[in-house]
Amino acid sequence: MRIDLQLHSLYSDGYHSPSQLVRMIYLQGIKAASLTDHNTIAGQAEFKRACARYRIKYVPGLELYVRYKQRTFNVLWYNYNLNSPVLLKMLNTTCLRRRRFAEKVAGRWRRLGLKFNWRNFLREHPYYLSTNHLVNAVWKSPDNRRKIKEALELKNVREEDIMRYCLFPKTGPRFQDAYVSLTKILQVRKETGGQLIFCHPGLNNKMKNGLVEKTIDAGLDGFELLSPHHGYNAIMYLNSLFKRKKVIMTGGSDFHKPGDFGTKPRYSWDWFVVDSDKLPGVNRILDNK
Repeated sequence: MRIDLQLHSLYSDGYHSPSQLVRMIYLQGIKAASLTDHNTIAGQAEFKRACARYRIKYVPGLELYVRYKQRTFNVLWYNYNLNSPVLLKMLNTTCLRRRRFAEKVAGRWRRLGLKFNWRNFLREHPYYLSTNHLVNAVWKSPDNRRKIKEALELKNVREEDIMRYCLFPKTGPRFQDAYVSLTKILQVRKETGGQLIFCHPGLNNKMKNGLVEKTIDAGLDGFELLSPHHGYNAIMYLNSLFKRKKVIMTGGSDFHKPGDFGTKPRYSWDWFVVDSDKLPGVNRILDNK
């Protein structure tokens, strides 16, 4: 069965509504899916309704920024209690902390003479403040584009150049992610239930020094095996880890918008397929067992 257990909507750093996402995956023949927006579950109700309309199996999902023993990584959380006050409080705390970081950065933009309407931005993005949407809001002004190009002394400015200048300067306020400790997440999971999965461990060298194995020993239920971020070496390492640990393996496209990962096909699904038959243990998530 074709599945996709990592999708992002405009409620976090994606570019489509949950309903639009479901329509897209339906046309790709996907039979089970999860919306895994960062640090928010605001899009879950819409996604669930749309899945029911297209007869796609709905799996509650969420992606969190996590810290564990001085290392940071992402965790996917499936089948949690959507109405858990403990979970909602934790998510609200992380979003408010992220908003404070963003507000400091926006203050720097004003001092640099960049045009940015903070109140309008919050109205458009009331839940999770993503770096890509922040940068897009700044870059859409012609005056801002001119000033940033002059400051960077570049004719052709890449997205990473804008990110570095706007959000991660050498001096002044820098944007920071609102990490949650793994210990805290494991505590909340006792009340909300669900499965915790190490997200795309092959991205940004997260497999170094046995981090995936250590977090599984600490309480994670498995890891994402099939991901556009994973090459041959990552797949081989994770398969060998599965043989030792016998945990859940999942897969997802990490879809945000057409043209993700610099590929020529319009959608990542055109070249990346997740088959549940190739993922031992994934039925524990699909059937919530």
